[in-house]
Amino acid sequence: MAKVQVVHVEERHKADWRRLFDGYGDACKLPVTDDTAEAVWGWLMDPAHVLLGLIAVDGSGRAIGLAHVRAMPRPLSGSECGFLDDIFVAPEARGQGVFEALFAAMDKIAEEKGWQSVRWQTREANYRGRSAYDRVADKMPFVLYKRDMA
Repeated sequence: MAKVQVVHVEERHKADWRRLFDGYGDACKLPVTDDTAEAVWGWLMDPAHVLLGLIAVDGSGRAIGLAHVRAMPRPLSGSECGFLDDIFVAPEARGQGVFEALFAAMDKIAEEKGWQSVRWQTREANYRGRSAYDRVADKMPFVLYKRDMA
């Protein structure tokens, strides 16, 4: 297993982040436009924005994974939890501890922010991802709905 370091994204990571974000979009069958990437990058570079970006790098400094996480209010408990919007490991780096390193970094953020849990969603057919998620979390008994605005 290669040594993996996870850090908060910085301006110097932009090209690597974009390569990984494009890979994530392709995996989700939602290609990332330049406008979308610029908007998300702007959020990540804005310390006042709720979205936080993590990037995993291998021992040679190559970016091999990313995660985007944010606070999510939980009104019934009067608290916040974390919400993992995106996680992606470059195909060539899978099985090398990147997933675990990203989750360890996310756990540290959760501890610092006082989040009691972190939630996320994934596609039903994401069998590889779900097998990894099953190792680190409990599946929630919820059904996700979406209402588009005209």
